[in-house]
Amino acid sequence: MAETPLEGVGVLVTRPRTQAAELVSAIEEQGGEAFCFPVIDIVALDQSRVSAEASAMPSPDVTIFISRNAVEYGLKYSGGGKIAVIGPATARAVRSAGRVVDIEPKDGHDSEHLLAEPGFQDIDGLDVRIIRGGKGRELLASELRNRGANINYLSVYERRLPVVSPDMLAELEARWRGGNISVITVMSVQSLQNLIKLLPDWCRSQLESTPLVTPAGRVLKEALDRYPASRPILSSGPQAGEMVQAIIALQSPGLAP
Repeated sequence: MAETPLEGVGVLVTRPRTQAAELVSAIEEQGGEAFCFPVIDIVALDQSRVSAEASAMPSPDVTIFISRNAVEYGLKYSGGGKIAVIGPATARAVRSAGRVVDIEPKDGHDSEHLLAEPGFQDIDGLDVRIIRGGKGRELLASELRNRGANINYLSVYERRLPVVSPDMLAELEARWRGGNISVITVMSVQSLQNLIKLLPDWCRSQLESTPLVTPAGRVLKEALDRYPASRPILSSGPQAGEMVQAIIALQSPGLAP
């Protein structure tokens, strides 16, 4: 394999701009060219309102953080109980803030893997606070309720559809038409849905023929449901290195992500 296996490969990075740096660097280290096209804006909710909602809730025995954004905007509302996280990036955010992570998936990075952890097997009667951004999957709360836990949601941020300038859209289309967008990275179903809404018509028409790399099986299904002839690829995880290995595998037949 070449020392720079992504030389000549243009990658569309759809993560929020403040979270894209690690993936962009990993792509560029392998010789690729990343083009940032954020499809989600992360906006903190009014802190006085969030604080009032948190104060009205029972003190949590366990607080679950759904994302590193939840940690950034909601760590101060974790109470004095255990801290649980949905994946490695969220765990790093908690530890970087000087706190201890008590429960995290040993494998995987989703609700299913977190629910399989021993710390969530005997929780009858415990108060669990889930800190998140707006609405999301109900699997975690539903299953924990089935196990006897009392669930309280605390939303500390929201995801918005960005406003994209005509110049940015024109640059993206020019790059794509010029052969400089070879792969798209998408981290969530909402990201894919927003991407489809934001793209110019010609770019949208290329989604079925441009490989998409994602760490989420739900994104894979959504992509195939919308574009049956597309070639979405599942990476081994959401970390920058895992995503880049999947992109490299696309350029190197025979390698698995």
